[in-house]
Amino acid sequence: MTLPRFRPLTLAAAVGAGALLVVLYVIAALSVHAPPASLKPLTLTRPAKPVPAAVFSAADGKLHSLSEFKGRLVLLNLWAPWCAPCVKELPALAALQKALPGDRFAVVAVDVGRDTLEEAGGFLAAHDARALHAYLDSNTSLFRAFGAYGLPLSVLIDAKGREIARAEGPAEWSAPESVRYLKRLAER
Repeated sequence: MTLPRFRPLTLAAAVGAGALLVVLYVIAALSVHAPPASLKPLTLTRPAKPVPAAVFSAADGKLHSLSEFKGRLVLLNLWAPWCAPCVKELPALAALQKALPGDRFAVVAVDVGRDTLEEAGGFLAAHDARALHAYLDSNTSLFRAFGAYGLPLSVLIDAKGREIARAEGPAEWSAPESVRYLKRLAER
């Protein structure tokens, strides 16, 4: 029994079409998710992974965790007042916070330099970063939980509470293409 000639051709066409769809889907996904050049230090975390349950303090005197920000895209930024690149990017982080809707996006800038909350808040105000809330990691639990070995460290966390990217070192957070990229991610 021989197969009609059209069946192998039909099967080959179907496999080819399926492969083309997969290639086009991957290209489209990469173009949506690939960070712009202004965010060069940002590398995607694949697969996305749940963020640690470490706690940090806020100006209200209470302990907080990243789980409180679920439902929003979060840019966790670990910084210290003695870190020159950290200080340089604080105004850009504040501008980014102002540029994106607070119900969909939050910059969580956490001082790991062991200052008091009052000192951290004053430092942010003195460095044109008043739009950022003062958070403090006085026992370095976030620093350790995220495996940081240098500053600044920025971790992009999706609305489900998973790390989707990280930047080790400073980035141009308020560059127009950075804002557009993060806005697209926050709208998902």
